[in-house]
Amino acid sequence: MRLLLLCCITLLTGWQLPAVAATPARIVLIIDDMGYSASLGTRALQLPGAVTYSFLPFTPSSVSQANDAHDRGKEVMLHAPMAAQSDNRLGPGALTPAMGLVEFHSVTQSIINAVPHVRGVNNHMGSELTGQVEPMQWLMADLGQRGLYFVDSRTNPYSVAQKVAALNGIPHLRRDVFLDDDNSPDYISRQFQLLLSRARQQGLAVGIGHPRPATLAVLERALPAALAQPDIKLVPASQAVQRGYGPLLTLLTHDRFPTSR
Repeated sequence: MRLLLLCCITLLTGWQLPAVAATPARIVLIIDDMGYSASLGTRALQLPGAVTYSFLPFTPSSVSQANDAHDRGKEVMLHAPMAAQSDNRLGPGALTPAMGLVEFHSVTQSIINAVPHVRGVNNHMGSELTGQVEPMQWLMADLGQRGLYFVDSRTNPYSVAQKVAALNGIPHLRRDVFLDDDNSPDYISRQFQLLLSRARQQGLAVGIGHPRPATLAVLERALPAALAQPDIKLVPASQAVQRGYGPLLTLLTHDRFPTSR
């Protein structure tokens, strides 16, 4: 009734309803592969805003830099090594299809415990493992016990990880844009702009980059400019996760699924 009355007043007097501020498009920016380089990691931690940092377990600087990230008010994730379709070295703590349930659970707990202040997990490589339902079910059971969310890095277009997370009630997200598959500054800049464009189209977009000199140089310039725009908001992954089924269909336009991962 009140809305009808306001509409009548508007028509009769020309009075206009106050404008409603548009909700900013949200971006999640995750920096993967943290923990190897002390200098590049420290530089990455100086990026402005609510950047999320994902640390590989058992790496030289993972514990100290995760503590530093937490002290800076940044969100910490575990970058869990998972079996890939390539023969690339996964590093310590890798989850593989050869594991039975007991070993899988033991390794999962050890890599979560290896990184302090972990709020969530995403896959390092994983193009093989994320395509298999059973190990993803085991993983989500462990994450549920620890109250952690999951971000599917989507290194496999046929990944079942996000679907299994949703079915288990695990808060989840999926990557929209890789910033630095190509290490050229021009490419990284275009990918960052694609991230902003996706966010404006979808309301939310997730980008993943790495602590590399070219990536950091681009982000040091482009991120402050993006955060100065009123229609863009950078949020930590935990503030963007979906808690139901959500939009499980993926957008493949301009996307890449490197077989090396």
